[in-house]
Formats: sequence, C-alpha cells, structure tokens
Amino acid sequence: MRIKNHPILEFKKQSTINFTFDGKSVEGVSGDTIASALHNLGIRKLSHSIKDKRARGFYCAIGNCASCNMIVDGVPNVRTCVVLLEEGMAVETQENKGVLYERT
Repeated sequence: MRIKNHPILEFKKQSTINFTFDGKSVEGVSGDTIASALHNLGIRKLSHSIKDKRARGFYCAIGNCASCNMIVDGVPNVRTCVVLLEEGMAVETQENKGVLYERT
C-alpha cells in the first residue's frame, strides 16, 4: 500500500525504477529502499535465520538487525532496509552467511 494523497503532507513526484530480484525483472518507485520496494511488491521473506532457517522479513527498518541482509550487485550482507533503490540493481536472496569477495 502506498499513500498518494495526504491532507497535510506533500509527496514528490515518483518515478519507476527497474531492477531484478532473484533474476526476475521487477519495478520499484524512486525514494524507496530496496526492502520497502520488495515489501510493496508482496515479497515478505527477505532472508532466513542461519540456525533455524525461519523466514525473516522487513523488521527494524533502521539497519540494526540483519533480517533484511541480501546480496546487492554481487555484494553480500547489504542491509536493504537502509539502501535506496537504484535503476538496474541486481538483488538476490542470501541463503547463507555472506562470504568475502575480492573486487577486481
């Protein structure tokens, strides 16, 4: 659900942003974080607990917990609740602990 009209607040004009989630093309809105865009698309499971494999979703929205950790453009452990959505981003579900990688 997205609030479009409000009696007191004014909202900036929003544009559509194309990105991929687990290899599928999806759309978000400018100004959204990755996690809020996914939530708006009906995607509630962002990760799962490593020990118990229980689903984790959009929880704190301030980057304190690790419930929204995902792989973004090949970078693991990105806290998607505080990273703004950008055109062409590749967002993937992170199945395990993130691994270190070497930038080339």
